[in-house]
Formats: sequence, structure tokens, C-alpha cells
Amino acid sequence: MPEKSGAGFPCIAYGFSAHAGDSFEARCFEVIGLTWLTLIVITFLAVLFFFLIWPMRYLLTGRKLLYARLAVLAFDIIAIAWFVLHVARYHQISGNAFLLELIVAFVLAQLIGSVFVMLAVLVRCLWRRMMAVPVDESRRRLLSKAAVYPAAAAGLSLYGSFVERDSLVERSYDIPVHHLAEDGYRIAQLSDIHLGAFFSVADLETLLQRAAAAKPNLLAITGDLFDDNAQNHQAARLLERYIDAFPDGIWYCLGNHEHFRGVTAILEDLAHTRVQVLVNECRQIPGRSIFLAGVDYPMDRPHFADLSKEYMEEALEKLPTGAPTVLLAHHPDFIDLAAERAIALTLSGHTHGGQFGILGLPLFPVFKYTRGMVQKGESYGYVHCGNGSWFPCRIGCPPEIAYFNLRAV
Repeated sequence: MPEKSGAGFPCIAYGFSAHAGDSFEARCFEVIGLTWLTLIVITFLAVLFFFLIWPMRYLLTGRKLLYARLAVLAFDIIAIAWFVLHVARYHQISGNAFLLELIVAFVLAQLIGSVFVMLAVLVRCLWRRMMAVPVDESRRRLLSKAAVYPAAAAGLSLYGSFVERDSLVERSYDIPVHHLAEDGYRIAQLSDIHLGAFFSVADLETLLQRAAAAKPNLLAITGDLFDDNAQNHQAARLLERYIDAFPDGIWYCLGNHEHFRGVTAILEDLAHTRVQVLVNECRQIPGRSIFLAGVDYPMDRPHFADLSKEYMEEALEKLPTGAPTVLLAHHPDFIDLAAERAIALTLSGHTHGGQFGILGLPLFPVFKYTRGMVQKGESYGYVHCGNGSWFPCRIGCPPEIAYFNLRAV
């Protein structure tokens, strides 16, 4: 585990300062995180507001323009108020999650609508420069009806929030593994479930049922399941109930959100189950030739790379040379480290696949590996698209269950 210093806040994870290994620090993270998130949301909506209302004058006039701008302003105020009052306590709003999803959907619609409106204005400006005389009436009619663009954006965002986000897909891959005695051994992977306002324990049970129905030998969960202190204990008990649905059990590695929510309490809950939790260690699957290794999430962001190497060394310290091994690591950066050690397969998550994509590719590839399969020499790594989300919308990136069929070579 990374060392803490001072009051325990030198550690940075993607912009938020915290090392929430204890409940007090987890609470401090929630307060600090909420302040930054609120400022981000207000700034984000203000920028969207400007880019949506300013070009509206090219699409609407008179009272229609005034009413449209007031409607956008009112919506932004309501969205900010709801965010501050409810997202700050999202552990308590399961019954209001639908309304929160609706607000998020319309915020996304405003974002997409802004892009469409700006494109419409750009087309108009270019057309005026190129064809000042004569005026093309068909183009003018097209631009005069350009209000359909925000409507199309709203439809797309509603689809992402209420349809695709719940459209689970199943993907299967064959992975060649040296020295493997169990040809055809099958592993199912879930990741980034994020219990909370948008994913309940009942949803988790449905997901476990779906995974068990495919009859894999083992279920691997690569972190960020336990993200709601009001539901974490119940979720751990649910995992225990489903252990026997997978012949070789359920195996787990920690993600950053387990640290945010108080990793000590989460590990205590899991200690009362048969879930195999791997924290910088490896274990052989009983009766099998296969080893599973798992690493913790390096919470000290400035020293992320050094801690990653340290965790890998610790996890593989007792691994026999040449043993067929699967690594569970929440962050996909471990794929490169695993390839250096000739690990057959690394299962990761964290990125949610980007949540937005086109033609199977992430729209915002901010990570080196954002989704899908990576091959480095004879090592393979997989970045799971995630099952839940903290932002309840997916477009071109549905949630998934991934299956890996290990093939002896």
C-alpha cells in the first residue's frame, strides 16, 4: 500500500486529492471532490450555455429567441441545484435516480445541441461567402429549420442515457497460453460496476445471473464495484451467494473507487466471503495449472509509475517461472508491465471504454489503452468497457461481459 504523509492528502487521482484508505479520509475526499465537481459542473454548463444561446439568434428571432434562451437558462439553474443537493449525497437518492438520469441526458443534449447549432452557423457563414448572389432559397429554408439539430441531439442523448446504457453485450475471445493444462478454460470479466444512484444491488444480481448463465469456470471483477457505502455490505453478501455459480469462484482486484469509499471497511466485508481478493499477490487456482495475480490501484498519482512497478514486483514475487498466469489490474497501464513479464493475459478496466465511441473506437481516447484487446508479443491485455458509470450515458460503447477462452499452445 502507498505510504501516507501529513494529513493523508498528498495522493492525487485524476485531479482529486485523497488517499481514502480510512473512513475519515474518505469523507474528506467526498467533501473536496464535491467542491471541485460543483465548480466543474457550473463552469461546464456556463460554457455550454454561451455556445448554445449565442448562435440561436441565427435560428430564431423575437419572442421565440427570448423564450428559448430563458428555457436553457432555467434548465441550467435546475441542473446545478439538483447536482449540489442530490449528487453530493448520491448514496441516498436511489429512488430519484431516474430524474437525475433525465437531467444528465438533457445536459448531454445541450452539449451535442451546441455542436450542431455551431455547425449550422458555420455552414451558413461559408455559404454566404461562397454564394452571396444569388441566394439559394433551399439552403435558406434548411437553415431556418435548423432547430431540428438540438432535437436530434436530445434524441441521441436520451438514447445513450436510457437505452444503450442498459444494452448489455457479450464478447468472447480466444487467448493462446503456453504451458496450459486446461485447454478451453473460460474466464468471465466484469468491471467498473459503480454501485450507486445508477447501479443498484438488484442490477448487480441481474448481471451476475447473466454471467453465470454462460457457465464460465471463473468470474474476475477488476475493481470499482464498491462505490456506495450504503450498498457495499449488501453487495459483498450477494457475491458470496453467487460464489457457487462459478466452479472456481469469484476473484477480485481493487480499483480507485474502493479507496475513495473506505478500502478498509470494504476489505473487511469481503473477508467474510469466499471471494478471492488479490492485493499485490498471486495464487494458484486450486486443482489447476493457472495462477491469478492481482495488483492494488496506485493512489499516489505523482508516483503512479513507480508504485505500479513496485506492486507488480510484489504480486509476482512468488510466481513460478513459466506458470500460465492471468493478471487482474484495474488500470490498463499494467498491460505494458505484464507484457515485460510475459504474463499471458491481463484483465483491466477503469476507462469505461471512454463511454462514447464511433465505429467501435473511443471518441475520447485519453488513455494509452482505452478499450478492447491489446497484443504485445505473446502477451494479451484487455480493457473492459465497464458495466456501470458515474456519468449515466453511453453512446457507441455499451456495457459488456467479456469472456476469455484460454487455449493451450
